[in-house]
Amino acid sequence: MVSVGLALHADAMLYETAIAAEVFGVDRSDLSADGRWYALVVATPDGTSAPWLGAAPAVSYAALADADLVIVPSTDHLDGVPDPALLDALRTAYDRGARIASLCTGAFVLAAAGLLDGREAATHWMHVDELERLYPAVRARADVLFVDDGQILTSAGKTAALDLCLHLVRADFGSAAANGLARRLVVAAQRPGGQAQFIARPPAPTGSDHVGAAMDWARARLDQPLAVSDLAREAGLGARQLARRMSAETGMTPLRWLHRERVLRAQELLERTDASVEQIAARCGLGTATTLRRHFVRAVGVSPTTYRATFRG
Repeated sequence: MVSVGLALHADAMLYETAIAAEVFGVDRSDLSADGRWYALVVATPDGTSAPWLGAAPAVSYAALADADLVIVPSTDHLDGVPDPALLDALRTAYDRGARIASLCTGAFVLAAAGLLDGREAATHWMHVDELERLYPAVRARADVLFVDDGQILTSAGKTAALDLCLHLVRADFGSAAANGLARRLVVAAQRPGGQAQFIARPPAPTGSDHVGAAMDWARARLDQPLAVSDLAREAGLGARQLARRMSAETGMTPLRWLHRERVLRAQELLERTDASVEQIAARCGLGTATTLRRHFVRAVGVSPTTYRATFRG
C-alpha cells in the first residue's frame, strides 16, 4: 500500500480536497496489477475526523511525516500564515523522503514551508503573480497544468488537480491503472503536465504614440505578410529603435509580439467560427496549417484541433 496523508488545513477548499479524497481514498485495488492501492488518512490540526471525506482515519499533522505521499489542497487565504504545526509536518515529511503534492493554490502552503524555494511551481494562472510576489524564491508557472519536480509536485487550478492526481497514480501503479481510473471518473486519461493552462487572454499590450499606432495597424493586417521592418516603417523608427521601444513598453520583441497576435487571432477564430485550420492559418498570416500548428502548440501547448474541441465540443 502507498500511504497518503491529506492535509486538511483550516482554509482547504472543497473541490480540490474532494478530488484527492476520490482518487486516493476509495479502494480501487482491482485496477492495480499487484492488488495494491492507496491508504488515505486525513490530517487535521487536532486529529479529529472529517466525516464528509468518508471513512478515512483522522490523524494529527505530525502523522504526515509517516506518509509516502502528502497532498495539500488549495487555500483561499493566499497571504495568510498557515498553521506552524502543518508547516513543520510538511518539512519533516519532505526530509524523510515523502513526496509532497499541492493542488491549485495549495502551492502557497508549500511555499510558506520553504519547499518551493528555487523550484518551478504551478498554481492557478490567476495567482501566479501573487505567488511570486509573496515568495520571490519561487519560479511560478502559468503555462503548465502541473509540475513534477521529483519529490515536490504542484498543479494548476481546479481540474488540473485531477490531472496531477492521475499522474501520481500512473507513476505508482502504471498506465493501465491510471487509464482505468480515468474511465471510471469519466475524464481524459492523460493531459500532459506541459499543456498550457487555458487562461483568459490578457488585454493586448499597447505602445505609446507612433508605436501603438503601428501595432494597431498590424493587428488590422494579420492576414497579410508582415515583417518587423514593416512595423518599424509604420512607427517611423529604425528596426533597432522599434525593438528597444517595444521591449520596454510591452515586454516583447516585435517578432514575438507579432507571433503572439497571430496565435491570439487563431484562438478567436477557432472558438467563434467553423473555418478549417488551413483557412484560419491564412487569415492569421501563418500561411499553412503546418505552420499554424507549430506556433500554436508552442504557445498554447495543444493543437488547434484540440483547442477547438475543448471550447466548442
